[in-house]
Amino acid sequence: MGVTHFDTIIIGAGAAGLFCGAQAGQRGQSVLVVDHAKKPAEKVRISGGGRCNFTNIHTAPENFLSQNPHFAKSALARYTPFDFMDLLTRHEITWHEKTLGQLFCDGKSGQIIEMLLDELQAGGGQHWLETSVERVAATEAGFALDTMRGALTCDALVIATGGLSIPKMGATGFAYDVARQFGHEIIETRAGLVPFTFSGEALDDFLSIAGTACDVRAASGKGRFDEAMLFTHRGLSGPAMLQISSYWAPGAEIEIDLFNGEDADALFKQMKAERSRQTLPSALEGVLPKRLAALLGRRGDVPDTRLADLSHVALSDAAEHLSKWRLKPTGTEGYRTAEVTLGGVDTDGLSSRTMESRHQPGLYFIGECVDVTGWLGGYNFQWAWASAHAAAEAIAAR
Repeated sequence: MGVTHFDTIIIGAGAAGLFCGAQAGQRGQSVLVVDHAKKPAEKVRISGGGRCNFTNIHTAPENFLSQNPHFAKSALARYTPFDFMDLLTRHEITWHEKTLGQLFCDGKSGQIIEMLLDELQAGGGQHWLETSVERVAATEAGFALDTMRGALTCDALVIATGGLSIPKMGATGFAYDVARQFGHEIIETRAGLVPFTFSGEALDDFLSIAGTACDVRAASGKGRFDEAMLFTHRGLSGPAMLQISSYWAPGAEIEIDLFNGEDADALFKQMKAERSRQTLPSALEGVLPKRLAALLGRRGDVPDTRLADLSHVALSDAAEHLSKWRLKPTGTEGYRTAEVTLGGVDTDGLSSRTMESRHQPGLYFIGECVDVTGWLGGYNFQWAWASAHAAAEAIAAR
């Protein structure tokens, strides 16, 4: 095969890459999307329990973590959740809001993938799967790529290969390698939106009640979330834990309010007045999951003593302890189960309006590979759509 030229080549056939290809193609660009995977958009397929939490109606810049908290503002403002919802409507895809503004497909997540491929085809774009890119080089006219299927050239090159999360689905550090090649700094990466692991007695305790869940208020660093927590055979998971994992620093404690903001001191005193003959752990079974209440007594987090025999001071101390239950994770489950990768291509080297490299004209970075990471709940998909739209708009206007 001889050298094949396209106006725009996008490396990465995930959410951001396919959407950027569709947008650029429909703006008159000849587009090729390439990916080393066997199937496109596998992260879309598995997301939301197979129903794809494709956006969040509450999307705002404060829902994202980045070294530059202002970077995402421009792209998010110019392509909103409602724009994406309009696209779904045109494709007759129905959805529902679950909780906290999270939107899910009524049907399967495959509908979103089919829509992205249909949109790409509508713009005349092509996609090549099982095609690894072995070399990228800048030329006077744009870029030259060596691939398994031969040599390619393009005027604009978009990197949309994501981060390091879920390597079994093909995640690699390709985007970071290309970024470094062209002079970009990489903000240190780590697993985000990921369960915590524990060891020793704490792990044994949590293992004994694995499968137990409750609503909590969880905090770590600057992150604070009111969501569900789940005890697992490795430690702690559930939305609340995934959320604060993005704010947690190795070696630090996490703080959990087991009463989710309720006045525990008043609750304990009410329990003493109404159930004075019960032990505190037994009384807590009416408020917390039974297995958790019993564990708190066994661990000594609360005195295993009759309420009648506990002073108001002792009750207040127990209430404060469980409202600020401090635990120190051993670590997290890492990239193997992480939903996202924190860090990535330093935004100082990118235009916030176009996602174009400030070091290499015609080179763009979009989606998860950039140092912009959303909360759990559809925010990362919205960043994929918004950053892809910004790049496609800029490429077509070149």
